[in-house]
Amino acid sequence: MPQYIRQVTVRCGRPPYHSENVSMSLRSALRAQTADCHAAVDTLFGSFNLSRTQDYKAFLRAHARVVPSVEHALENGGIGRLLLDWPERRRAHLLAADIRELDDRLPAPLPQPALDCEAAVWGAAYVLEGSKLGGALLAKAVPDLLPSSYLSPQGPKGAMRLFMDRLDASKVDDPGAAVAAARDVFDLFLKAGQVELEAVP
Repeated sequence: MPQYIRQVTVRCGRPPYHSENVSMSLRSALRAQTADCHAAVDTLFGSFNLSRTQDYKAFLRAHARVVPSVEHALENGGIGRLLLDWPERRRAHLLAADIRELDDRLPAPLPQPALDCEAAVWGAAYVLEGSKLGGALLAKAVPDLLPSSYLSPQGPKGAMRLFMDRLDASKVDDPGAAVAAARDVFDLFLKAGQVELEAVP
């Protein structure tokens, strides 16, 4: 029987943006300079045993503390102008539906991240869109009898490729703001995940 980690206290923070590679694409900069945060989030959420209903509920509650807040922040920041298919990419309603079907309550959301420029919007969107890939893998551990619309693939066909194409085509003048926003969103997931993981019996 695997032993699931119950304590992960990593925080992302905001280290200075490394600009030595000025020719690096925004996608590459985000991937390189959020790798530590991405690994920490993967470790933390990999600690939930999704074959157990209580763990799965806690996993969904952790996401429900973050996803609605970030989606609202993205909308306030103008994501609809950057991604015309944004309405198809939203997942907060799927998350809420799964939680209610499990007869659980939606938790209080964490504060919205400040996305005050286009670069920050792209950085936050990068984290949410990327989380769909991890979710699709984690969904395999969820028993068939439990609702999993949030983790199931959704959105337009080729959604991730389309997103990355748009990200690569973006002409942001402050990639550091994109990296900072992405790290802030990863940190929200870490905070929410730790709160819920510690409460799992």
